[in-house]
Amino acid sequence: MKDFWKDFRGFITKGNVLDLAIAIIIGTAFNQIVKSLVNDIVMPLVSLLFKADMSNLYILLRGEANYIAGELILSEDAVLLTYGNFITQIVNFLIIALSIFVAIKFVQKMHTRIDEYKGNLNPEKENNKETGK
Repeated sequence: MKDFWKDFRGFITKGNVLDLAIAIIIGTAFNQIVKSLVNDIVMPLVSLLFKADMSNLYILLRGEANYIAGELILSEDAVLLTYGNFITQIVNFLIIALSIFVAIKFVQKMHTRIDEYKGNLNPEKENNKETGK
């Protein structure tokens, strides 16, 4: 049992596992920020343009649905196609995808600049690579 815990400690302290744990925590926090951006800023503006609350848009497929005192009341056999929620999730996805794209482009640009900087610091090494020496 002692070897098990020693192996487990070695596994958990490897850089990749710690990096993954940190990435999950940051990703969760980022998800909350994007949700707030979409729900509190983007979708109200979209709703203003369409003159309807996007999250409440639906198509009644069966049964009855009525608003009473601002609350949606459904019959027992009601079936709704809530496409407004789907639109909101698409906006969430697009914002996250755009953010990841921008972050990757930034990292790639930084790697290119670092490689150029390293090449400028050590031009002899670059020349040796080109001539095969």
